Amino acid sequence: MGGIAARALSSPLLALAMIMLLAAALNLINIEAVGDANTYYTAAVEAMLQSPSNFFFVAAEPGGSVTIDKPPLGLWLQAISAFFLGVNGFAVVLPQILAGIFSVPLLYILVKRWFGSRAGLIAALVMAIMPVSIAVQRNNTMDATLIFTLLLAAYAFIRATETGKLKWLLIGGVLVGLGFNIKMLQAFLPLPAFYALYFLSASVGWRRKILHLALTTFVLLAVSLSWIIVVDLIPTDQRPYVGSSQSNSALELAVGYNGLQRLLGGLGRGGSNAQPFTPGTTTDGQPATPGTDANGQSITPPAGMTPPAGFAGGPPNGIAGGGMFGGEIGSAGVLRLFTQPLDNEIGWLLPFGLLSIGLLVLAGRPRLPLSREHQAVVLWGGWLVTQVIFFSMAGFFHAYYLAMLTPPLAALVGIGLMRIWGIHQQRKWLGIILLISTVGASLVYQMTIAAGYTDTLPWLLIPAGILIIGAIMLVAARELPRYSRLAVAGFVCGLIALTSVPAVWAGASTLSSDANAMLPHAYEGNSARSERMSGSAQAGAFNRPDGMPGAFGGGGVNTELIEYLQANTQGMRWMMAVGSSNEGASYVLETGRGVLYMGGFSGQDPVVDAESLQALVDSGELRYILSGGRRGPGMSSSDISTWLESSCAVVTDVSLGSATAFGGSTLYDCGG
Repeated sequence: MGGIAARALSSPLLALAMIMLLAAALNLINIEAVGDANTYYTAAVEAMLQSPSNFFFVAAEPGGSVTIDKPPLGLWLQAISAFFLGVNGFAVVLPQILAGIFSVPLLYILVKRWFGSRAGLIAALVMAIMPVSIAVQRNNTMDATLIFTLLLAAYAFIRATETGKLKWLLIGGVLVGLGFNIKMLQAFLPLPAFYALYFLSASVGWRRKILHLALTTFVLLAVSLSWIIVVDLIPTDQRPYVGSSQSNSALELAVGYNGLQRLLGGLGRGGSNAQPFTPGTTTDGQPATPGTDANGQSITPPAGMTPPAGFAGGPPNGIAGGGMFGGEIGSAGVLRLFTQPLDNEIGWLLPFGLLSIGLLVLAGRPRLPLSREHQAVVLWGGWLVTQVIFFSMAGFFHAYYLAMLTPPLAALVGIGLMRIWGIHQQRKWLGIILLISTVGASLVYQMTIAAGYTDTLPWLLIPAGILIIGAIMLVAARELPRYSRLAVAGFVCGLIALTSVPAVWAGASTLSSDANAMLPHAYEGNSARSERMSGSAQAGAFNRPDGMPGAFGGGGVNTELIEYLQANTQGMRWMMAVGSSNEGASYVLETGRGVLYMGGFSGQDPVVDAESLQALVDSGELRYILSGGRRGPGMSSSDISTWLESSCAVVTDVSLGSATAFGGSTLYDCGG
């Protein structure tokens, strides 16, 4: 094995091709597990292909009632893919898979430029096997597309640093602006590192640097805000409601829901006065009684459903509380990324990456313009540390966001390993000690992570044995020439030992159907997703039978309900109205019809009120409203509830059964 890897490292293009094939395999094997991917986004793709307006505004459903809670660029790519391949899971995931695969050679080019092909190959390998990245690339969340865009931006800022030319800075600003139009402020996380690289390393006068960066900022903001400005300038009665905003503003969406609320938490209540939801409490913060919702009302699950032990607080009155996903991301603090439940996402090589920053800092005394080693500290180290700090303290995010750490981490692992190899060439014993100790400590930590998720541990002896063999080779080669085959083979054994465990975990993530769920995540071993998302997170989804919609719109549909609605709503804009996308997305995918999301994504948005619903009924655009189940404030607001009771008739001709989670759903006919 060591000989094959050594020959591959000596033939960079062959090795890179092998790594890309590995990345492709990890992305494409078991692709059927993707299913419809995240149905909230897939339903939006279905809607976007039905009209130019829906496409531009990224409407969440064909009727165009509300937009997706993200900017358009990533979803535009998915819609283009679906235009040619049809609306299905593979089509909407394909742009992310391609972005993930081609991020591998792109990172290789970036690292090779300053540190040689071997460092680039190691970085490319780590990029290809990081478990959280594999999970993200196999889903239609847009993070993989954003990462590829930011790597292109990194190339532009590197070229600007090398040449001092403004055009490269402006290209970098445009690319970051495009990234903003994929996932908003998340794209700005590496920006301090990009700016600092140019400011501290370019051979340009200080005044010119300041001027250049000011112009770049102007271009960056212009590109970033272009779609937002157009949307907010269009009268609200001529476009969909901006999803996950409380004032129908795309700018508020960027700064609030997708900005400050990510850092501060409080996403579950929506709006500027949002407060974080505490598991096991009601909406007023009082202790909840097991078996009640966030408003203290009794919850009776439908037949065949079993609520999780100790169920208290939370849905059905909204599934996206600020503390709703505490079981997914753990508590804020310096150890958050190094302990459960996030360590299996990105933690495998994180300590080694941070150690690599220290090795580069000690490479020499910093002087301006910075040396290559210190430029790497600013670019890759700054990118990584900024994100580590953010995700360690952020009030709300999803575990799969940690894929953003993969590019700088992979670069630092490659650069750090080759830095140790360079030390070995100068001082063999020091290099041997550094390699064995750092890789050995990393391997022990990786074993600790794996032991927290699975009882199947004997296979971990294989990388440990490989490391021991590598150590013996390095010690035996200490009197041989600097680049002896034995020494190279020993170094390669260290590389294999360092990357084997995350590579196996990446393969397990590929083969796991659960890892390709609505919220993608790395393989979780023997522990189920519901066990990981404990407390109120479990409250977000009962153990449900087939045919039930899951959290975030997953699950099946009620065919009897569809047949009834199709027979009675021909020519209408909306087949029905529901509380949120969680009830409606699967019906959009099944029928291609409009389903009005009265509360937006999770029931938090004031998309419609009783007066506007009456106007839609009077105009013949809407007749049926499904009330109950996973309704949020958008459904339980007093004016809508009162209007339903006074103006609409309960439909008894169709059996809802378990059509919506938690039962108690009622179909109203408001235009009969």
